[in-house]
Amino acid sequence: MSESTSRDVLERFRPWRRSAEIVFWLVVVTVNCSGNALTTWMDANRNSDPGMYRWEPWVWEFSSGLVWIGLLVPLVVWLSRRWPLHMDNWRRRLPGYLLASVPLSLLHVLLMVGLRVLVYRLLGHSYDFGDWQREFLYEYLKDVRTLAIILLCIDGYRFLLRRIQGEVQLLAAPDEGPPVEPIDRPERLLVRKLGRDFLIATADIEWAQAAGNYVNLRVRGHDYPLRSTMAALEQRLDPACFIRSHRSWLLNQRHLVSIEPLEGGEALLHMDDGQAVPCSRRYLAQVRQALGDRQDRVADT
Repeated sequence: MSESTSRDVLERFRPWRRSAEIVFWLVVVTVNCSGNALTTWMDANRNSDPGMYRWEPWVWEFSSGLVWIGLLVPLVVWLSRRWPLHMDNWRRRLPGYLLASVPLSLLHVLLMVGLRVLVYRLLGHSYDFGDWQREFLYEYLKDVRTLAIILLCIDGYRFLLRRIQGEVQLLAAPDEGPPVEPIDRPERLLVRKLGRDFLIATADIEWAQAAGNYVNLRVRGHDYPLRSTMAALEQRLDPACFIRSHRSWLLNQRHLVSIEPLEGGEALLHMDDGQAVPCSRRYLAQVRQALGDRQDRVADT
């Protein structure tokens, strides 16, 4: 896939991304609940169970599915964004996810049982969950499996988007011999896309924005995610070119055009690509100084 093609795909997908993600989870939950309900009903018929109404398996499955799609999936998405799992940290973070699975499962069971009780009463029946200790353990084991599947889907989806978009990596030192360029102040970064790799110059970075465990780099109209913190990236870039404007933003002062003051002592920084980057009061003085120094150098030439 060429760079222009992948960019076109992402641009077309971006307005529909939120809707597509919601539809995906709705389809997955609906198909899963329907399949489980049909299987339960077929097993009951095979065993000649006279005590089951035709609607009961559907209430059991969709009461669980509604809780997952309405509350738990968004919570898991938030957790995976706040504490993402990677190959180099999954052992450290796995205990935290297992600990979080207990209240998630408890919330799932309580809301699921509440929905079942409500539906049964509306239909003129009563619902008995059974032995809570035994049934909760059963539901918890199912919930841990479901949580793992959801995390795999989320991480796989994000990985695919990053590879289509192009994920940035810092160049590492060679196994043998000295590096061809400085490692502490890299002049170029490696971008990995589906099908090919290429280099970009750090001087071409226009601005960077923090996004969880990633920093999105804007380079000539393209956004490339780099797995790093903003503080770590700032240490690696040339301080003569890059300045902090906000705790979540870093910009290349060579692309800064003007400063628009706002109420409260903050400002908007207008870049030469048309982007308006926020500037907090903490960094406004140094940004003004950098812009003034650059304009003085231009005037001297």
